[in-house]
Amino acid sequence: MKKLSYLLIVVGLCIVVYAVWEIVDTKMQTSKSLDQAKAIIESPPSKEVYKEADGTFKPPMGEAVGILQIPRLNADLPIVEGTDPDDLEKGVGHYKGSYYPEEKGQIVLSGHRDTVFRKAGELEIGDSLEIVLPYGNFEYEITETKIVKSDDLSIITLQNEKEELLLTTCYPFSYVGNAPERYIIYAKKKTV
Repeated sequence: MKKLSYLLIVVGLCIVVYAVWEIVDTKMQTSKSLDQAKAIIESPPSKEVYKEADGTFKPPMGEAVGILQIPRLNADLPIVEGTDPDDLEKGVGHYKGSYYPEEKGQIVLSGHRDTVFRKAGELEIGDSLEIVLPYGNFEYEITETKIVKSDDLSIITLQNEKEELLLTTCYPFSYVGNAPERYIIYAKKKTV
C-alpha cells in the first residue's frame, strides 16, 4: 500500500510540474511574439509589409503581425496569423480567411481563456479594443457579448460587407478541460 501511495504522489507531482511548464512555456512564447510584433510595427521595412497587390494584408502563417491592445485590462497581446494550437501558444490567433482592418469584413481573433483572454469576462459594452498593425492603428468599441455552444459555426460568417471585430475564447473561463461553450465579443470600428 505504501508503494501505491508513493506512486500516486510521484504521478501527481509530475502532472503539476508539467502544468507549470506549459504555463511558463506559453508565457515565454507570448512574450517573444509580442517582441516580434513590436519590432515589425515600430520599424517595418515598409508600411506595405505583407500587403498584396490587391491591397489585402496577407502575413505568413505563424508570424506575429500586430498587437491587440485592451486598455481596460492594460493588456498588449501579440496577434499571430493562424489559429492552430501552435499559433495560439504564441498569442491571439487571427482566423485564416477572416479580414484585417480596412478590408471591410469580419475580423476574427481567437485566444485561450487561460492565457491571453483570461480576463475577457471583465470587458464591458463600450470598452475599447485597438489593433496595431504595420499599416496603422485601428480602434473598435465593444457592442455586444454572447455565449454560444462550442460547435456553433454561425458566429464566424466571414462576411465582407462591413468591418466588424470578433474576439472568441472558450467558456466558462474557469472550466477545466475542453469547454462546452464559446464567449464571443463583438466590436465595431470607432468613427473619428
